[in-house]
Amino acid sequence: MNQTRLKPVEKIGYGLGDFASNIVFQTIIILLPVFYTDVFGLAPAVMGTMFLVVRLLDTITDPVMGMIADRTNTRWGKYRPFLLWFAIPFAIIFVLTYITPPFSDTGKLIYAYVTYATLMLIYTIVNIPYCALGGVITSDSQERVSANSYRFFLATSAGVMITFLGPKFISFFGKGNVQIGYPVTMAIFAVLAVAAFFGCFALTRERVTQAAPTKGSMKLDLKTLLRNDQWLIVAVMFFVLLVPIVLRGGSAVYYIKWFVKRPDLIAAFLTAGTVAQMIGAGLASPLTKKLDKVPAYILIQSMIVIGSLALYFVPHTNIAMIFILYIAINFFVQMGAPILFTMAADTVEYGELKTGRRVTGLVFSGALFFLKLGVAVGGWMIGIILTRGGYDGQAAVQTPDAIKSIVLSVSLFPAIGHFILIPLVLFYKLNHKRCEEIRTKLDQSNTGN
Repeated sequence: MNQTRLKPVEKIGYGLGDFASNIVFQTIIILLPVFYTDVFGLAPAVMGTMFLVVRLLDTITDPVMGMIADRTNTRWGKYRPFLLWFAIPFAIIFVLTYITPPFSDTGKLIYAYVTYATLMLIYTIVNIPYCALGGVITSDSQERVSANSYRFFLATSAGVMITFLGPKFISFFGKGNVQIGYPVTMAIFAVLAVAAFFGCFALTRERVTQAAPTKGSMKLDLKTLLRNDQWLIVAVMFFVLLVPIVLRGGSAVYYIKWFVKRPDLIAAFLTAGTVAQMIGAGLASPLTKKLDKVPAYILIQSMIVIGSLALYFVPHTNIAMIFILYIAINFFVQMGAPILFTMAADTVEYGELKTGRRVTGLVFSGALFFLKLGVAVGGWMIGIILTRGGYDGQAAVQTPDAIKSIVLSVSLFPAIGHFILIPLVLFYKLNHKRCEEIRTKLDQSNTGN
């Protein structure tokens, strides 16, 4: 097993892959809900149901894609080729998702289902191999944290671009018609995503291999994964984490527009949050060097809970405090992201030592399934909460109940999810010392000692 210290250029190259993915992912979290309700014309409950139903496909596509990636062998490696092969199809369906066709209500709903489901399918085909790539560019756990810090710094820079330029581009290119502004804007972002995927492919290398090649059926792969108790913990954490992230992120536009009553501040508010995320991602590695992964993660989630609770009590007139708390929350949210993805990568070696089989792609596809399930549940909850509050995307004024539901979606409800993560992470046992021991044993297996 090759334990490699990575050069900054390769860490940047690795991060470009998530820059590209997050051009799509951030719009799904931040812009797609309000696009569907206020531009496309879907009722919130219908939108939420669609988010949930489409994710059911992931129960099949995610593990299958992970096993396909593990069994792929090319001169470029197992995982990098998918970035090259599917970058352009990914960009095309991304743009199509933001087109509002002149169909009947039923026709538009079918169009939304087809384009959104196809977008999620190609996202799976590209993103699962990309995430698995993080487990094979180096076997050093601390280097993985560092690489993931670069990754999430660049990923959140895509978020900054989306939140800052997105509303401006939509307005500029739409010239008063957002149904035109959205797809034109997404086309520009899609070109950048393709270039970033190609950059990731060109600048990274796959180095880590298992002691013996993976053989056997896909059913055996699944059994291998389910025997990995540390992976099961990480998978549940991905699900629990993404529910509050999506709930908060998807409600942010509604929050500024209706609670704060300053739609002119939407771009500034979203951009402030994503800039904070970018800074937070860069500080994950120094923190884990001092505290190791588990105590660092507990500290981070505790700060998010405190900030979320405080946000609930801030009046809509105190705009400065609203910005401060939202910035702080997003700073800590993204500081935790590299740590969690490093935990997932470390379970690959743990599982290989325990079972004798390395299923890198399946480890990440399984984790991403739970992540996307969290995205689906979070998106579904937005629709349900808004519906119960009586939200009407076509109305000029919202009821007090609708506004209260928006505030809860940004503050108290997300706080619950982050609080649940604190006892969960205590079950994760792969600290830095244990990872070193596992690597030593696997190295000995590779050399026949």
